[in-house]
Amino acid sequence: MKLNKATSHALRVLVACARAGNGLTKVAELAGELELTQQNAFKIVHLLSRAGFLESERGRYGGVRLKASADAIKVGEVVKAMELLSEQREPGADGEQHAQLFDAAFEAFVSVLNQTSIADMARVRQPSEHSGALAKPKRGKSGPKVARAAKPRGTTRTHST
Repeated sequence: MKLNKATSHALRVLVACARAGNGLTKVAELAGELELTQQNAFKIVHLLSRAGFLESERGRYGGVRLKASADAIKVGEVVKAMELLSEQREPGADGEQHAQLFDAAFEAFVSVLNQTSIADMARVRQPSEHSGALAKPKRGKSGPKVARAAKPRGTTRTHST
């Protein structure tokens, strides 16, 4: 089963918050660390807050943190909350049987994921300066920086009188 991008980003945000401990983390910092746009990071944080996984404090020294302990937040519950937000079903008689089948498969998938907590994911690999466990690979200019050559100076004119 493939998860949508918002679900993947949500898990990465929760793991980053778990690694930050009880302190507040600014959403802009999360965006930078996880290489998300600030707009996307704010959207994900809003959805996670509405679902009850994050709490936020507004203001200059505000930010977000986990609402419960990282051990108490199960990966399956996060996936279920995020995937159900984006789920769209088409009505129809034939679709009802398919929906029941996929609902059962999804519940089995979630029950397996619920064996892992956000704390487990945060412990898998601690982020280093060059690679985060859940961060996307850094993209930038390749190769060493080369100093530019100095511009040639023009000749100075002398006036004769």
